[in-house]
Amino acid sequence: MKKLLYLPLFLISQVIMAQSLSKSDLEAMTSDHWQHGLDLLREIVSIPNDAAYKEQITENLIWCKDQFGGRGFSLTELETGGLPLLLAERKAENGEKTILFYFHVDGQAVEKSKWNQEDPFIPVLKEKTSSGEWTEIQMERANTEYDPDWRIFARSSSDDKGPIAMFLTAWDALSENNLSPDFNVKIILDFEEEQGSPLLPEAVKTHRDKLMADMMIIMDGPRHISNEPTLTFGARGISTMTLTTYGPVVPQHSGHFGNYAPNPAFMLAQLLASMKNENGRVSIPGFYDGIEISDEERAVLAAVPDDEDGIRDRLQISRIDDVGSYYQESIQYPSLNIRGMNSAWVGKESRTIVPSTAVAEIDVRLVKESDPNRLFKLIEDHIQNQGFTILDHDPIKEERMKFEKVIKLEKNIAYQAFRTPIDSEAGAWLRGMMERAFGKAPVQIRTSGGSVPISPFVDALDIPAVTVPTVNADNNQHSPNENIRLGNYRDGIRTALSILTQSYK
Repeated sequence: MKKLLYLPLFLISQVIMAQSLSKSDLEAMTSDHWQHGLDLLREIVSIPNDAAYKEQITENLIWCKDQFGGRGFSLTELETGGLPLLLAERKAENGEKTILFYFHVDGQAVEKSKWNQEDPFIPVLKEKTSSGEWTEIQMERANTEYDPDWRIFARSSSDDKGPIAMFLTAWDALSENNLSPDFNVKIILDFEEEQGSPLLPEAVKTHRDKLMADMMIIMDGPRHISNEPTLTFGARGISTMTLTTYGPVVPQHSGHFGNYAPNPAFMLAQLLASMKNENGRVSIPGFYDGIEISDEERAVLAAVPDDEDGIRDRLQISRIDDVGSYYQESIQYPSLNIRGMNSAWVGKESRTIVPSTAVAEIDVRLVKESDPNRLFKLIEDHIQNQGFTILDHDPIKEERMKFEKVIKLEKNIAYQAFRTPIDSEAGAWLRGMMERAFGKAPVQIRTSGGSVPISPFVDALDIPAVTVPTVNADNNQHSPNENIRLGNYRDGIRTALSILTQSYK
């Protein structure tokens, strides 16, 4: 692959040179800085980053300050009342517009015993055997060999430290070739995303003036399952509810009090079952109201190259819920999901009792048309129609004795959905960037199924936002054995290079 050592020798303006970089130029720059990029990735994922442990986040904050500050970015800690946001800025000479990039630095908790390696924060290189198993190989092999299907396994390798390392590698490649963006760059680093970024909405309002930009790019999340270059123009929001039902004040012997003391697990199960029909569609009246998909939008959804049979095969399911007729259509609607249930004990600890409580954790994924407060009200009305008295606290004796069916309801709106029109100026700019980087049009996704805390920026700053995902879809994010495919990491560096060299005036 050709080198780019000739670039600084041309007596031509930096801006013109940057915008003239072709697909082969971007590939060459990526190749030249590949080892540096691997070093950055291994370094950043070696720092534990569970947001529940402030001392871990402090180490990551220091690392980010060193990395971005050392590259000439001005740094500002934006106070939130909890863990700060870190804003890094670089102004372009005669830069007319500003792009705000979003990354998050924290990761999901780890359970070491579930990982197939000694420590999730000691990255290992693996290749797949002929039997389909991942086996560790010497990390040093990546210094002299390259196989796009090799993977680095470590917590946050894909979600979301890999993209940070891609961006830094691309920045260094430009700097070493005496190139720079023709737009101002702002980078917001979030250290509580995996905790739901609870303080971010108010922080964005407070620091609105510092965050102002013309466009927002989110470098988080996986590419389409086809692993083709992808642009995602929206994401569902998320809200949660916790429902607790009550039986006897303490668990009772099921022989003595079965058939007598009402069982809260049955009460909760019956309530939850009443919220959806047997085909998986929410049966609460009005839940899907307001969702309209035009013929043009349906054409965008249908153009996504999903393999419906392959998805069902991967999930090992024989049917899908009766909300949409295919995957992309299904995630255009709000969802009602039981994410966890608990009552008494199971397995070796099971015992013959009537439990005292039963708990269900619910998440409601939101789309742009969803009003979470309206959906909460619909759910609460439904619960009351099932004969429950709703409380916001554990019932006292008098309430237990007075009401036949008592339920405690706790709720939280994490963040709203967002969606940028695919035919927007931002969409056209990013499509051009992708086509220059890869020589073909990207997969375009109207709304992703997952959630990222971007709506506070979109609402407060009134700017378009688009996600540029880079990592492999089968990266096990949030789970044991999280990984990043080397081919995706390499493509991610090239993507970041193309973004930073795409003219934006």
